Amino acid sequence: MWIMADNKYGFNTNLLHGIDDNNPYGATTVPIYQSSAFRQPDAETLEKIFNNKAMGFSYTRINNPTVEAFEKRVNQLEGGLSSVACSSGMAALFNAMTNILQAGDEVVAAAGLYGGTVELFDDLEGFGIKTKYVVDNSPENYEALITEKTKLVYAETMGNPKLDITDIEAVAKIAHAHNIPLVIDNTVTTPYLVRPIDLGADIVVNSSSKYMNGHSNSISGILTWSGKFKWDYEKYPGLKPYQKFGAMSYIVKLRNGLFRNTGACLAPQAAFYNNLGLETLGLRMDRECANALELAKFLEEDMGLKVNYPGLESSPYHALADKMLEHGYGAVITVRVGSKEKAFKIINALKLPFILANIGDTKTLVIHPESTIATHLSDQEKEQSGVYDDLIRISVGIEDIKDLKEDFKQALEKVEG
Repeated sequence: MWIMADNKYGFNTNLLHGIDDNNPYGATTVPIYQSSAFRQPDAETLEKIFNNKAMGFSYTRINNPTVEAFEKRVNQLEGGLSSVACSSGMAALFNAMTNILQAGDEVVAAAGLYGGTVELFDDLEGFGIKTKYVVDNSPENYEALITEKTKLVYAETMGNPKLDITDIEAVAKIAHAHNIPLVIDNTVTTPYLVRPIDLGADIVVNSSSKYMNGHSNSISGILTWSGKFKWDYEKYPGLKPYQKFGAMSYIVKLRNGLFRNTGACLAPQAAFYNNLGLETLGLRMDRECANALELAKFLEEDMGLKVNYPGLESSPYHALADKMLEHGYGAVITVRVGSKEKAFKIINALKLPFILANIGDTKTLVIHPESTIATHLSDQEKEQSGVYDDLIRISVGIEDIKDLKEDFKQALEKVEG
């Protein structure tokens, strides 16, 4: 069993020294427990593990020591009660929501969401779960859409690629006034920039394939339960059989039901890569956020582009970003260049950024969202998500900023030339 250190140290120190190093071989990293199942000394012990009467590992689809180490690290960073790692960010999001939703329920969600999330909400309609979208991401507009059928409020800390910022504290107060939990996707910002639970969020989801991993070598996701929301078991009847577990009822239901039965488990190898990546999360975010701010200013002021980045004073979310975020404004920038044809030409003229569908790598990445990650959305959904045919999304890496600026300059001059 891997034991987390307390929070007496700073962010980066906790990342490096947050796991008990009391192991028989003196390994400085958590080993890969590449085993599908785990033997026990006797039948009685295995029975107790299966019936939640004893701690232990039985089957990797349910839990695994390498995966648990990752869960505990992220749980500490997000300030939660318990975390569950999944095979992808989408799997984590699906499990986080459907653990409490059932046919006839409604979700109130911010409109500026990642395209895959919008598609998931579309899929849930086939199961009788409807989503209402808050087109303008302001707290009062969430209030206006809540009804007796609303069972969950959902938003991203920072929309992807819209880059609108949710006033988590204000939205949480509204959700809680209606006895509804708030779920926040913290992928773009990570707990290094903001801890949504501290602001009132009840469940936090991260696509750990992004900044937590940091090197584009594993797909994974993780959800973190705050343990603070007081469930009305009549309003959420699926949790009622687990109410004896108190603050852990949400997690116990998830691990004993949907998570286990859908096979959404994270592979030990991927968890190993995530554990390694986490150790430099703070350092990478410092560099990437600093690079993003300087690049955004350069593209806006020197190259005359229409730039969307919350670190710029021109952003309508700049004041809220200053209030909510620490250490930086994130590492994602979007620019509008006038047409899809021009966007493609600029992307193709760049030499350093990789053209691929991800964010959070150490390398700078670029993509044309409208033709890729948002391609299956309707025109209305694209507009709500801040996706336009002339939009380029840039995930800024840790390269020397001088080289990045020179590369974007030559690409823009080549296309304009």
